[in-house]
Amino acid sequence: MFSHRQVWSAIDSLAQKNNLSVSRLARDAGLDPTTFNKSKRTSADGRLRWPSTESLSKIMRATGTRMDTFVTLMRDGDTIPAGNTAALRPVPGFGEDPPPAFSIPLAVPLLGLAQAGSGGFFDDAGLPTGEGWEAVEFPQPDGETVYALEISGDSMLPLYRDGDRIIISPTSSTRRGDRVVVRTLHGEVMAKILSRRTAKTLELDSLNPDHENRIFKLSDIDWVARIVWASQ
Repeated sequence: MFSHRQVWSAIDSLAQKNNLSVSRLARDAGLDPTTFNKSKRTSADGRLRWPSTESLSKIMRATGTRMDTFVTLMRDGDTIPAGNTAALRPVPGFGEDPPPAFSIPLAVPLLGLAQAGSGGFFDDAGLPTGEGWEAVEFPQPDGETVYALEISGDSMLPLYRDGDRIIISPTSSTRRGDRVVVRTLHGEVMAKILSRRTAKTLELDSLNPDHENRIFKLSDIDWVARIVWASQ
């Protein structure tokens, strides 16, 4: 029998072996980009969630991986930690549990928020593409695709100031109350608080009380990405 940790670790290892994030691995296999996110591996009440055999078959097919190779990755899951973390060694006093892992800083694409409304910087899924991106280091423990935007102006005060950098996760799920970046089909890009989402509309609260709240038709929205970190 293979453990829950071994199976998920094998998926992480397969992504790393092919120089992919787990989100990109899922996309290349024709799955939802969030299929293998860390948040999908346990339920809200702490129960373990397992990937389906169909999803495993698809990622092996997409990467040209044989079943015996994937089984080897699962066996290695006891010694190789999942995600982009430093290798772990047993530490006296921790018993059978490993010590906390330390994240390795990754180079995250960086773009000025004022530039983000221009064409050519994002693909259809809201992921970075094209030229003009710089880079900023960010600890990325879950292997998800993220990028950075730099705030310009005072429209996001008092939460975000001119020059602050925010890290965006286009593949993370969003819910009411999340701070998000939204891009409309007309090229308008804004940082807001997700107030409400219905089948037809998206309601956004402004960070700056001097700016009005906004309501958009979902058909007018290009993408919504969650803000996962901000420099202060």
